[in-house]
Parts: sequence; structure tokens; C-alpha cells
Amino acid sequence: MESLTLLKVGGKIVEEPDSLVRFLDDFAKIDGQKVLVHGGGRSATKMAERLGVETQMVNGRRITSAEMLQVVTMVYGGLVNKNVVVQLQSRGVDALGLTGADMNYMLADKRKNAEIDYGFVGDVKKVDGEKLKSLICQNIVPVLAPLTHDGQGNLLNTNADTIAGEAAKALAKLYDVTLVFCFEKKGVLRDENDDDSVIPTINKQDFDRYVESGVIQGGMIPKLQNAFNALEAGVKQVIITKADEINKNSGTTIIL
Repeated sequence: MESLTLLKVGGKIVEEPDSLVRFLDDFAKIDGQKVLVHGGGRSATKMAERLGVETQMVNGRRITSAEMLQVVTMVYGGLVNKNVVVQLQSRGVDALGLTGADMNYMLADKRKNAEIDYGFVGDVKKVDGEKLKSLICQNIVPVLAPLTHDGQGNLLNTNADTIAGEAAKALAKLYDVTLVFCFEKKGVLRDENDDDSVIPTINKQDFDRYVESGVIQGGMIPKLQNAFNALEAGVKQVIITKADEINKNSGTTIIL
């Protein structure tokens, strides 16, 4: 099977011009087939403020009202996505920006929660890996925005880590997929105040132990749960690393 790298980059990296330039230079150098997934939450919060739309977060998740849906659609599907695409084209990478509605490649259900109404937030139910493969076979690099749709005419705000994990699972049936989550730290840290305390490998038993002892906490917990789900669904390997070290074989490798 041909290999493919699916890389998810945090909003913080793609929202700062300098870090975006460095990251896309490195991304363009990745050999073989590749897919990019991006966030953009801070830009959405800033734009919402400018437009007078209130931002509400619960446990790090954005409550997406009808007004906020308009903001995240503009920012994720427009400003951030198209800026990444145009920068990749300037580096000789033929990129195409997509939401889940484009080519109907990712369908989701509106989240149902008895305690909290998340509004227009989607939980992924179906990914068409063959549609993405049809682009990849033409040497087009899909650039996936964190937006899905419900098939009933509604766009849905969907966590970028989830988009990456679900796309990786679908593509794992067609390629040897390496899923890379990159952000501003060098990997999963043993001590959050020591950037060099990277844990080189983590298996399921390590994960449970680190969560219990408080070494792994907050947003890193769902990121790693996503990683284990992807491995169980056939993704070859998952790496968590710093955005400017994606070509250095460094960071934390997640294994079953």
C-alpha cells in the first residue's frame, strides 16, 4: 500500500504569518501523498468580537449559535483555509480547500447533549475516503477545514482533531497512513514547564497511568484518545510533535 501523511496543524500556527510560512515550507517538503487539516479557533474568536457575536466555550468546546456558525464558516472555510491554499500554491503544492460539504466527503450529525446545547456542532458519522483518494491520485493535496454538514443543508462546526482522526481512519483502508498532530510543543511532555521533557512513546497502559498521575491532562487527553481510536481503526502510526519539527522524526509516537 502507498503511504500517506495526514497532518493536523493547530490554529495558533496557521494564524501567525511567521509560523505559517515556516510550517508550510516544511509541509511542502514532506515526500509522497499528503493531506492537511487546520484549526483556526483564535481567529474565529477575534472575528466574532469584531462583529459583536458572543463567544461561549464549555470544556474547551465552542457553543455554535446560528450567528457563530456564520463566523466560523467565514473564518475556517474562507480566511484561514484559502490563505493556507494560496500559500501552498506559491510553493508548488497543488492544494484544494474543502469543508465536509464539498464533494460530500464528510457527513455529521448535530450533537445531542442532554445537559448542554452545543448548537451547530457536528459529530462525524461518515467519511468518504474514496472521494479524497480521487483528488490525491491527481496529486492534489486536500486542505480540510473544521466544518462538516448534515446532508440537510446545514454546515456544522467540528473539532479539527476529530476531522483529522476520522479522515485518517477512512484513508487507512486505502493507504498506509501516518497521522501527525503538530502544535507549539515538542510532543507530549512529562513536565509542562520543561519543553525538553518529551515522552518518546506512549502506549495505552502508559496513557492510563499518566492521566491518573496528572502528567497528561486537559486538551491532551482527547487528543490522545483520538490517537488510540485511529490506531485501532487501522492507522499505521500517530505522532505528536512541534510544528517546525515535522521532518525531523522527533516528538511523541503513540502505539497500541
